[in-house]
Amino acid sequence: MSEKVLVKIEDNIAIVTINRPEVLNAVDKETWGLIKKAFESLDKNNEVKVIIITGAGNKAFIAGADLNSLKVRTVLETMESENSSIVRIIEKVSKPTIAAINGYCLGGGCEISMACDIRIASVNAKFGQTELNVGILPGAGGTQRLRNLIGQGKAMEMILTGDIISAEEAFTIGLVNKIVPFENLMELCLEMAKKIAAKSSIAVKLAKSAVQNGADLPIDIGLLIEVLSQSVMFSTSDHLEGINAFLEKRKPNYTGE
Repeated sequence: MSEKVLVKIEDNIAIVTINRPEVLNAVDKETWGLIKKAFESLDKNNEVKVIIITGAGNKAFIAGADLNSLKVRTVLETMESENSSIVRIIEKVSKPTIAAINGYCLGGGCEISMACDIRIASVNAKFGQTELNVGILPGAGGTQRLRNLIGQGKAMEMILTGDIISAEEAFTIGLVNKIVPFENLMELCLEMAKKIAAKSSIAVKLAKSAVQNGADLPIDIGLLIEVLSQSVMFSTSDHLEGINAFLEKRKPNYTGE
C-alpha cells in the first residue's frame, strides 16, 4: 500500500494513518482511493475488531481536500466523485471505528471523522466545515452528518460561516466524545479500542448495526431492530459465555460464535 496511507494491525486493533504531513494530511484522489481500500480490507479481516483512524504528525488529523486536485475537476467528475461513497464505507464498516483527531480536522477531514463511531480529540485540535471559504460546499456528507450530530442551527452556522472552532467547543456542542492532552491521545484511543475488542465481536457488530439502522426510523421500527438483534445474540455461544463469566466472576473468553 502506498505510503500516503499506512495500516498497522496489533492486538486485534487496526490503526489507519493518513501520511501526508507535508500538506497537513490533505486528501487527494489517490489518498481517497487508498482509504477506501484500507477500510474495505479491514472490514473483511477477521483478526481486526476495532479500527482507529488518525493523521501523521502533531499538526493535523486531515486538513481537508488537496485544493490543487480540485482546481481541475469538472462538473461531471464532481457528480461521479467517490468521496461521499468512501465516507459512507467508513461509516458502514462492521467494525467499531474511532477517530483519533490530533490537530486540524477540516473539510473532508471533518467529514471522515463524523463517519466514525467515536471521536476523541487532542486539546490542540481544530474543527471546521470550511468549504464555503474557497467557493465550494461540503461534498462528502458534511451537510447531513454535521446536522445530525450537533443540530441544524449550529451546523448551519459552521457551514455558512466556514469558521474554525476549538476542540473545547467541539466537545461542548457534541461533535467529539472526549478531549485529551495531545500526548495522551493515542493512549486513550487504544485503551478504548482494547475495551471494545475484549467484548463479543458479534454483540459489538449487532449493537452498532442497531444504533445506526434505527437512527432515522420511527421508534417502533427501531425497537423491532433492537429485539431482532437481541434474538440473534441469544442464538450464539458468546451470550452464554458472557453470562457464565459474570456469574463465575471471571473474564469472558468470547469466540465470536
